Parts: sequence; structure tokens; C-alpha cells
Amino acid sequence: MNKLSFLTFALLLSSSLASQAQGSDPAPAPEHTLNGNLSLVSDYRFRGISQTWALPAVQGGFDYAHRSGWYAGSWASNVSGNSYNNGAGLELDLYGGVKLPVMGEATLDLGALAYVYPGARLNSAPGVASSKRYDNLELYAGLSLGAFSGKLSYALTDYFGLNGDTAGYAYFSALDANGSSKGTLYLDLNYTVDLGQGLTLGAHVGRTEVRHYGDLSYTDLKLSLAQEMIGLNWTAAVIATDAKRALYQVGNAAGQDAKRVGKAGLVLSVGKTF
Repeated sequence: MNKLSFLTFALLLSSSLASQAQGSDPAPAPEHTLNGNLSLVSDYRFRGISQTWALPAVQGGFDYAHRSGWYAGSWASNVSGNSYNNGAGLELDLYGGVKLPVMGEATLDLGALAYVYPGARLNSAPGVASSKRYDNLELYAGLSLGAFSGKLSYALTDYFGLNGDTAGYAYFSALDANGSSKGTLYLDLNYTVDLGQGLTLGAHVGRTEVRHYGDLSYTDLKLSLAQEMIGLNWTAAVIATDAKRALYQVGNAAGQDAKRVGKAGLVLSVGKTF
């Protein structure tokens, strides 16, 4: 092989190796990502408390994420008119924040979330609407590392309408008027285990600390199994709380036939992400 042929062969070989090396690199993350989700649940539980009077709910939302870590989204579910009086029977969540890598493998999540109940107002007595809204705004800080995630939420507004003016009728039993509930905290801890074959075990513990209204504070627990089958996500979860029965009940429009909305129960769901 002469020098020219050898040089040509070397250039072709190096070009081929470079192309293979480039082909083996993972594809860069897209700059913009938009996902959706839709699900049906047998009972909508928020922090362990039923929002649908122990009846089913249809839920769904959209999430946008930028490659830099910024994100925004919305999510909606039907809720019980017995729990959220005088409204459209709808909860609409609007949120946004940023996720940042920290300490190598961990991710820090900082954001804000608004819970909106269109048209809903607290009843000061059965069938008597007040001017007080249920809407709630929170800031949160979360940290995830492998199978573990945790988040702390802080209420910037009165916690779902609870303050000195509404304490007498915001919950099933009257509370003493202790002022604003701004600053209420919720600690959310989760651990997931991949069992293989698309089966996932999840464990959750949460703690609600209602500022100035300690009788409303409680712990919620959840143990779940999730399985992906036929393109759908199936979940069965046992949920329980130690919320006080005298406070965490909801009656019908006449204030009767009360159900304990914090009691233990099995919640089933099926959903799809797209």
C-alpha cells in the first residue's frame, strides 16, 4: 500500500469511527416537552381526605417543561358540591416552578400552586352562601433522589378559606375563632420500589399542620401498587388518616347524612399519559 492509499484508508477509518461514536451518544433532551394525562379514580383523596364525598372522579391535566428546568401545568378534577358549596363542582390547579440538579443525583423542585374552585363559596349555614372562597395558594420546595422524594408546602393564603370569620362553619364542627390559617404546612414524603414486570410499590406519609387550628392537624398514610397493562396505568391504594371525626365530616346540601371523609379506604384508579 503506497503512502497516498494508506492516508486515504486512515482518513476513511477515522471518519467511520467518529460517526459510530457520535451515533452512540444519547440524544439530547428536547428543548420543549408537552405531556397530558387522564384518569378515572374511585375516590379523589387530597392529603388523605375525600374531595368527592367518597364517590368517583374524572381527572386530567397538561404539563409543559423546558430543557432548562422551568415548567408549568394545569390539572382538574370534579369535586363534591357538598364539600365545595355553591360552585361548579370543579377543582382547577395551576402551577409552575423550576427543577434544578443538586448534589449530583438529587433534584431540587421549587414552585407555586394555586387551587381554584370556580364559583364556590363557603356556606355559613345549610343553603346560605357566604362571600368566602375556598381558593388556596401555596409555595413548595421538594427534593428527589432515586426512589425517595419529599416536599414541603406553605400556604400563602387562608388554608382553603379558614380564618377567624369562617371558623364557626368551615368544618363539620365549629372551631374557636383563632385568626388566619396562613402559614399552614404540609410535609409529603414518598418512597417507590420497582418490583419488576412493570409493577411498582409506593409508600407515602404526609403531615398537615394547620396554623392556629391544631385540632385540624393530622397525618395521612398511603400504600399503593401500580401496574402498567394494555397501555394504561392501574393503581390500587390503601389510604388512611388520623383526622378527627368530629371535624372531618361532610353532610349533604341539608347538612345531613354526614360521611367521614378521612376514614381509611381502598382507592382504585386507571389512567393514561400521552
